[in-house]
Amino acid sequence: MKLKFKTTFTDRLVRQVSYISYDSPARARKFKNDLIKQIKKISKNPYSFRKSVYFEDEKIRELIFKGYCVVFRINESENSLEVFGFTKYQDNPTD
Repeated sequence: MKLKFKTTFTDRLVRQVSYISYDSPARARKFKNDLIKQIKKISKNPYSFRKSVYFEDEKIRELIFKGYCVVFRINESENSLEVFGFTKYQDNPTD
């Protein structure tokens, strides 16, 4: 499956990495690289991840990484995964 990163995800990730880099640029780079590695593993078996608590849709799933929630949609018709949410301690992953 092909990975597609929506701007809602990338904008939030950039903000979080920037925030972490104030304390430690090296730790920020490691966080981003480790997260991307985990996201790439989703395509092997996307339905093994838990159903999203934010949406009532079986095709929307979540990857939990160091307390952060990465929300993605399985799009079988396009054989792709749309990564669109990135949140920690928020009610809605796209706000």
